[in-house]
Amino acid sequence: MPVYNEINNIEHIINAIKSVDISKEIIVVDDFSKDGTRDILKKINGITLVLHDRNSGKGAAIRSGLNRVTGDYVLIQDADLEYSPHEYYKLLEPAKSMNAQVVYGSRMLGKGVFMKRSYYANRFLTFLFNILYNDRITDMETCYKLIRSDIMRGLNLISSRFEIEPEITCKLSKRKIRIIEVPISYQGRRQGKKIGPGDGIQAVWNLLKWKFKR
Repeated sequence: MPVYNEINNIEHIINAIKSVDISKEIIVVDDFSKDGTRDILKKINGITLVLHDRNSGKGAAIRSGLNRVTGDYVLIQDADLEYSPHEYYKLLEPAKSMNAQVVYGSRMLGKGVFMKRSYYANRFLTFLFNILYNDRITDMETCYKLIRSDIMRGLNLISSRFEIEPEITCKLSKRKIRIIEVPISYQGRRQGKKIGPGDGIQAVWNLLKWKFKR
């Protein structure tokens, strides 16, 4: 779970994760929060805490957390309250019943409540991905990606910021690894760290870059 300046949400989201009745390890990477978040994290039991000494971005936090993973699957969880950990059961079902290697939680298939700008940006990026990679997913930018740990490590991720999302999906597609989607709920918040126009341009560039990069 990458974390940056979530002092009002951090205890709530970790308690919600702990309440999910599955075998799990909770790896929290604080990306140099300055609002007191890391002081709270240091007092929370039952987590593996990684502290960045400078703000490096979501992608860098995911890569740091991946180095500490010991379980069979990796599941990415944002630290805000937009995604509910109680959706984990939906994500795990295909892994159990179908031995799925990768499962995405789709906000488009579920009951996602978006800001209008975020909705159309995600639809466009997903459409472009499907055209470039000849795929048929509905939600490329979803946070909820359940991926087998050995596959996740094998992607050799390099992105440091929000471009981690297209990098993961593009590399999975190029390796012909099937992405199974399940519907999830989602409650977008109007305040907080949002993907801006610059991030959207970066995402388009990365879709093209990973398409043609060997």
